[in-house]
Amino acid sequence: MARIALLYPTRNAGEDDFTDLAGRFRPALDVPVRYFPWPDGVGNLADQDLPTVADAVRRLGSDEHLGAVLPELATGFDSVAFAVTSSSFLVDPDHQLRTLRRLCGAPATSTTSAFQEAIRALGLHTVSLASVYHPSFSDHFVNRLDAHVVHRVDASAGSDRELAAWPPERIVDLVAQAAHPKAQAVLLPETALHTNRLTAELERAAGCPVLTATQVTLWSAARLAGVHPVAEGAGPLFKP
Repeated sequence: MARIALLYPTRNAGEDDFTDLAGRFRPALDVPVRYFPWPDGVGNLADQDLPTVADAVRRLGSDEHLGAVLPELATGFDSVAFAVTSSSFLVDPDHQLRTLRRLCGAPATSTTSAFQEAIRALGLHTVSLASVYHPSFSDHFVNRLDAHVVHRVDASAGSDRELAAWPPERIVDLVAQAAHPKAQAVLLPETALHTNRLTAELERAAGCPVLTATQVTLWSAARLAGVHPVAEGAGPLFKP
């Protein structure tokens, strides 16, 4: 069985969405969560202003911080997934991947790079964005995409722990707001949201496929591990 290290910074903030989806795969995947700490001095992000949050998120994905915390956490795996969306688009994702591969000694992906890869694999040219972030954060994500964003919604939501507590109807409503007739898919790039069991409902709200952070991150990491899993009702990346 392939083993994928899921790098995650905050306990009880949506990581169970990944293990839940991984448990539906055929063939099965072993996806242990490897928690890594936030940099020293980072407090409750829900209480911080936007520049402070941006600095903390960039530091979380920096070479210096990853080099200090990862070698003891994520070695001996078939692949590694850096499951922190904002921390992978506020820095250079390609450089970050090279750092992860060097530190972990395994193929690596991040949520941002996984979205890029999924867009190419599905041949998407126009997408819509259901973003939980402040518009200035969303801009960075949009600039990383090889697809035209025909419409977007920016929720300017709170911390990852707050997002993990969003009820299903709030997630569905965000996607419904992002729906656009010219979009081939809606992107939902936040790893703290519990989306795994909402795929069909999200697609009905969008009127097209919805690619979530959980889906693309696990799909990309599985491919790097040499596995192509399928799962019923888990979106276009996992169809038989």
